Amino acid sequence: MPTYLQVGGLVAAGFDRTGQYLLTVSHSGRGVFAVGSWARVARDEAPVYPVKGHVEGIGPIDGQSVAVLEKNYTSGELLLRSPDGSFTLAYDSGVISVSSAPT
Repeated sequence: MPTYLQVGGLVAAGFDRTGQYLLTVSHSGRGVFAVGSWARVARDEAPVYPVKGHVEGIGPIDGQSVAVLEKNYTSGELLLRSPDGSFTLAYDSGVISVSSAPT
């Protein structure tokens, strides 16, 4: 059963180096979600955009340079997998669907 994260205006997303946190970047700021529970653990409303595929983290990953994948502006979609391969994330129309990867 998928989990749904509401993230309107998503620009990019990526996992910290430990794979414990998902950083989301939108036109209205950054958010950090704890992987597994998918609870939002940090939010910053200052607009920040990727520079050379990286964004600075906030909250529990404050100061870390996080590699992010930008959404496809033609299709409006973004598809990524957690570093350990456990989860697949798909963004479309303001919602990130998080599914367990098939075993």
